[in-house]
Amino acid sequence: MMSPVSVAIALGMTYNGAEGSTKTAFEETLRLNDLTREEINNIHNELIDYLVSADNRITFTIANSIWYKKLYNVLQTFIDASKKYYYAEVRDMDFSDPASVNIINNWIAQKTDDKVRDVLDNTSEDIVMYLINALYFNGLWQYEFEEKNSFQGKFFGDNEDLNVKYMRNTSSYRFFQNELLSVVELPYGSGNFVMDVFLPKEEKCIEDLLSQMNSSNWKEWMGLLKEPEKISVQLPQFKYQYKSLLNNPLCNMGLEEAFDSRANFSGINPDANFFISRVIHQTFIDVNEKGTEAAAVTVIEIKDTASMDNTKYFIADKPFIYAIREIKTGALLFMGKVGHPEYK
Repeated sequence: MMSPVSVAIALGMTYNGAEGSTKTAFEETLRLNDLTREEINNIHNELIDYLVSADNRITFTIANSIWYKKLYNVLQTFIDASKKYYYAEVRDMDFSDPASVNIINNWIAQKTDDKVRDVLDNTSEDIVMYLINALYFNGLWQYEFEEKNSFQGKFFGDNEDLNVKYMRNTSSYRFFQNELLSVVELPYGSGNFVMDVFLPKEEKCIEDLLSQMNSSNWKEWMGLLKEPEKISVQLPQFKYQYKSLLNNPLCNMGLEEAFDSRANFSGINPDANFFISRVIHQTFIDVNEKGTEAAAVTVIEIKDTASMDNTKYFIADKPFIYAIREIKTGALLFMGKVGHPEYK
């Protein structure tokens, strides 16, 4: 689960410190080419203002903060832009103090109604800044799923079938279907916020759907949602958390320069050499008969290039293949795949 808005706002704050080719990389990654910095800041500012007031029957909050190294020289123009356009709280902090982790994590928990916790695992003396966005959403369904209609049923998962609790409701929903998928739009509150559910057709699978989920198809599908009609919806309850490091995805989108020694963040401090060391994204969602509660946090960690080293890392944190062989003959004694490691 990702929050594109959270990531975009956190990157928008960071963008104000970028100059030269790093600034251009931000504009290309955010898909905001040919706009001035002031126009981009105004876009984010208007988005924040609109979202938090779009539906008075929905609770939706956006909080931003910047934490910088104590006694560090941060340009006042950067601080002023963060406060003016992003309403950011700005604080200095001693990151060598172990207590700083709890202080920042507690701020995040407070802004997400305690739904996102322990985002940061540690801080260190070589960190110069954290830029943080936190979102919290709590909305009741416009057409509530009555609990008396809920039932236990089978869910056909990727690897195994599960027995889950289904919610069921028949109301007027916007809907469309084609040979690939069916889409239903479930509104919250006054209808300003909705959940779109994309379901592959019977002969299709989720991979077929993902392969077609691009910007042009998305616009087409949204345009094909018809006037509300009577639809019977059956949806499983679900509740989970997700945490991911966004360094590689953002590099693949064009922001690679900001993560290495080429980075130019002279808009934060003209005399220092900064780079983005980590972009941490953590989310929470709870979907039940009453509605949906969700939260997301994006943390952008910035370090000084003096702390960079040439260490290479191999982190086997996803499915991998292994082989045991004899070197002289090349004989493969054992070979296997680990997709769900267990050790008992």
